[in-house]
Amino acid sequence: MAAPAPLAAPQQILHRCRALVRPALAEAVGRLHPWVGEMAAYSFGWCEVGGAPAVASGGKGVRQALAVLGAEAAGASGRDGVAAAVAVELVHAFSLLHDDIMDGDADRRRRPAVWKAYGTGPAVLAGDALFALAVETLAAQPGGAAAVRTLSVALGDLVRGQADDLLFAERPWTGPERVRPDEYRAMAEHKTGSLLGCAAALGAVLGGAAPETAAALDRVGRHLGIAFQIVDDVLGIWGDPQVTGKPVHGDLRERKKTFPVLVALGSARRDRLAALLEAGDDPGAAAELIERAGARAAAMAEARRHLAAVETALAGVPLEARALGELRSLLGFLVRRDV
Repeated sequence: MAAPAPLAAPQQILHRCRALVRPALAEAVGRLHPWVGEMAAYSFGWCEVGGAPAVASGGKGVRQALAVLGAEAAGASGRDGVAAAVAVELVHAFSLLHDDIMDGDADRRRRPAVWKAYGTGPAVLAGDALFALAVETLAAQPGGAAAVRTLSVALGDLVRGQADDLLFAERPWTGPERVRPDEYRAMAEHKTGSLLGCAAALGAVLGGAAPETAAALDRVGRHLGIAFQIVDDVLGIWGDPQVTGKPVHGDLRERKKTFPVLVALGSARRDRLAALLEAGDDPGAAAELIERAGARAAAMAEARRHLAAVETALAGVPLEARALGELRSLLGFLVRRDV
């Protein structure tokens, strides 16, 4: 018997899934009002302002890949996950358009964010159109009702997570009203994990999977989201700018309440750290204090705990072996970055 073909590398998996999904995603965006469709295409990196073709990166396509692999892991064809991938990618783009406005972020993927390029009102309109198009895409599929319900739950959680994230910025560094690590974990699950879980689960739902299989894949994405966010927080303080594309200590300069910061603020060094964070003029000293408090190690231990929970969820349901292998490879690639 011939040996099974080796698993594709994570970058190859992402490329294969993007190539599978891109025609359907472009067709969906093409159904929008031309002006709104141009803003959507700009947000994906397909064109410049005015519609001229662009070579900008549209992102890795992580959620697309999770939807395709979710369908394949459930024993269906990857093509059964394409509509799920399109819907989740549209929702992700919608959330980024609105997030950039709420956070005042002027740039996205090294060029002006949609609201800076086209205006705030038009960007809100484009985000709303992408959201509506996502629901329409799922509703038109066989089994669309269950898929729309799955997406609705994820959207509710995403909004909850974004609300908490905005409110965290207003809370004090120390005292009874400070943000605690368990609150942060819940925020990360809702804001980041819910859509990752939805992507994997939707592919399975449209592939005809049993409810318990879709639920397990949803848990996989949610734990992945928490682990991914915590690793991102570590990189935001100590990451190599050549790898992350962000300045060292960038999150501290922006005074973000990230997981390592919140852990350190629960230590005996809280008062000194809070003073440094409030002043915001010595991020290097703050980073050293956070590390000495054991918060960097605690953050990575927390990320590993959620990766272990991913494995538990995957082991709990029968999944197609090759797709499961590719899914594991991709999840490891997404979280185990240069930390």
